[in-house]
Amino acid sequence: MSLFPGFRSQRFAIDGHEVNAVVGPRRDAPAILLLHGYPQTHAIWHKVAPVLAERYNVVATDLRGYGDSSKPPTAPDHAPYSKRAMAAEQVAAMRGLGHEHFFVVGHDRGARVAHRMAVDHPGAVRKLAVLDIAPTLAMYENTTEAFARAYWHWFFLILPAPVPEKMIGADPLFLLRAKMAAGRAGMKPFAPEAWAEYERCFTPEMIHASCEDYRAAASIDLDHDRSDREAGRKVRCPLLALWGDHGVIQSCFRPMDEWRRVAEDVRGRALPAGHYLPEEIPDLVVQELETFLA
Repeated sequence: MSLFPGFRSQRFAIDGHEVNAVVGPRRDAPAILLLHGYPQTHAIWHKVAPVLAERYNVVATDLRGYGDSSKPPTAPDHAPYSKRAMAAEQVAAMRGLGHEHFFVVGHDRGARVAHRMAVDHPGAVRKLAVLDIAPTLAMYENTTEAFARAYWHWFFLILPAPVPEKMIGADPLFLLRAKMAAGRAGMKPFAPEAWAEYERCFTPEMIHASCEDYRAAASIDLDHDRSDREAGRKVRCPLLALWGDHGVIQSCFRPMDEWRRVAEDVRGRALPAGHYLPEEIPDLVVQELETFLA
């Protein structure tokens, strides 16, 4: 809890599973849900959440399969780890706090959950901010050699179980560091206390669950995204897209063009960072979010 001073720990029981969270002290303020990415936990928000908590009721959760949230059994179609299932679980957690309507900020995998949440639960999401992603379907449909080399883990983690699980399990902390320190900033963005949490939580159970997250993204999630496109369903709430100008989204995609294809009201820009925006440039991220959410 030292990473989130003044926050309380809370666990939500939802359909036999649990969602782990930290919740800020301002219960009477507008609510913001913060969703992390791979291979992290809610700890990624430790530089951002305390500042936002001065004006908002901040809720930072561990996604299904990550951190201290439940890691339920999977299925042949990977549906338990679809972004649809993960988004519904997060909406239920927010309702457990009494929040029927809230802002959502997602980084990496959390941004993919947040995107699905805004489409499936348009009445719940007031505004949506997505950090350092382009839409999943666009990224798969526009895969290039450069993207495949940079995001090799997208294609490694989706191999049939237990191939990646066994390979990562041979030296999980090596993989964790190799993945997260690969950017221009190296290990500098990660506070020792946060890094200790990432290491603690990178268990065999989380490794398997996170592989299922990626397997779902390469299968059932694409089916859901294509159905949205065919039906003309888009994100209706205002959407802010932020990405690092030293990262893969900047070099391999046109994120504003891609978000405008799936959302009605889009604004955004590149920021001077790599992939881990909330830890690399927290002050600038807070500034962008407060301007957008005001």
